[in-house]
Amino acid sequence: MPEKILIVDDEEATVQLISVLLERRGFETIKAYRAEEGLRKAYRHQPDLVLLDVMMPDMDGWEVCKRLREMSDVPIIFLTARSDVKDIVRGLEMGSDDYIVKPYDNDELVARVRAHLRRSPRPSVSEELVFNDGDFRINFMNREVWVRGELKHLTPKEFNLLAVLVRNAGRVVSRTELVTQAWGEEYSDAIDSLKLYVHYLRQKVEANPEQPDYIVTSRGVGYRFVSR
Repeated sequence: MPEKILIVDDEEATVQLISVLLERRGFETIKAYRAEEGLRKAYRHQPDLVLLDVMMPDMDGWEVCKRLREMSDVPIIFLTARSDVKDIVRGLEMGSDDYIVKPYDNDELVARVRAHLRRSPRPSVSEELVFNDGDFRINFMNREVWVRGELKHLTPKEFNLLAVLVRNAGRVVSRTELVTQAWGEEYSDAIDSLKLYVHYLRQKVEANPEQPDYIVTSRGVGYRFVSR
């Protein structure tokens, strides 16, 4: 079967040109012209690689990259006109695998796509994870958390923190890693507020927040989500 490439860009002409280029080289393409549409198609089609623009009207590429990384190791290549070094560094630090500045050479784009596909195992996107015999459910597509059959209303920051912990279930995530993965590099100095947000999370998802079953503290290091 041909490898599937998801193209997310609000410029329809750009999407069509890239699609034709890749299909002529033997790939299958999936087109999305809005960020939310791109996320839905990533969940539905489980692409082998994502080409992602930064500047989109409904949600920028940084946020799309962050959400994809919460649930998948799929290779992500930013394909954008933003050429500032700070943007390139930001894109790579947020979890993308490559950053290509428009205008680009067609042969180089195809070569980079093939290189990342060679190095990457076939990705698997988990839309929902379930723990403790169904007592704990987290749906990444709908950004919903159900605990003991009750829907918990989390803020975006709380959900992003929980998502990082859940995706690393069983492993201690350092405070710095947790903050930067959940909220972005620009929040790297917000570690002092992490304890407060973990407190909020425990109040919402733990039966006894003083003796947590799911979000446990590793003293002096960070936090761990206990999977069952």
